[in-house]
Amino acid sequence: MLRIGLTGSIGMGKSTAGKLFADAGIALNDSDAVVHDLYAGEAAPLVDAAFPGTVKDGVVDRHELGRQLALDPDGFKRLEMIVHPLVRKREEEFLARQRAAGAEMVLLDIPLLFETGAWERVDVIVVVTTDPQIQRQRVLAREDMTEEKFDMILSRQTPDAEKRRRADYLVDTSDTIAETRERVLEIIADLKLRIAKGDFRNA
Repeated sequence: MLRIGLTGSIGMGKSTAGKLFADAGIALNDSDAVVHDLYAGEAAPLVDAAFPGTVKDGVVDRHELGRQLALDPDGFKRLEMIVHPLVRKREEEFLARQRAAGAEMVLLDIPLLFETGAWERVDVIVVVTTDPQIQRQRVLAREDMTEEKFDMILSRQTPDAEKRRRADYLVDTSDTIAETRERVLEIIADLKLRIAKGDFRNA
């Protein structure tokens, strides 16, 4: 079973690309969605213990958590030690289900693919990218986003140029959804061809 790693910096259109892969029939494990689920479940008491006051009605308040992290950058490491093992467990369960179902390939949407070493767990890397100005416009249009917060997030992410350099495939979301969809379908078709040729013997 081929494991496709999907990544891209904030505002690049990674979630949109992931949905297009899913629409084309590729099973998707979205790490962001998993974190949202964990924040409303088993991770909540652990996060509240490490960051008091961040859980309201049993759910992690991401705004309050972000506020505390902005004041304590070292807190990111504490948070990652709590969340990453739980996300990895969910990923392994997803892979086991898909393998049992006989899936030919799956998509792992991992925002911090390079930063956490997750690239070693995938067979192919797809990087979603766009023009830096488009990226900035998209991100700053988000609710509660500021220039300072955007810069802080970027500082923790591998630069786009480095991601593009390490990619097996690129998806540029600068233009229309239709063009992005066409590119996604091209990648899927190429991967199926490569699987048929036996390019991924260890996948």
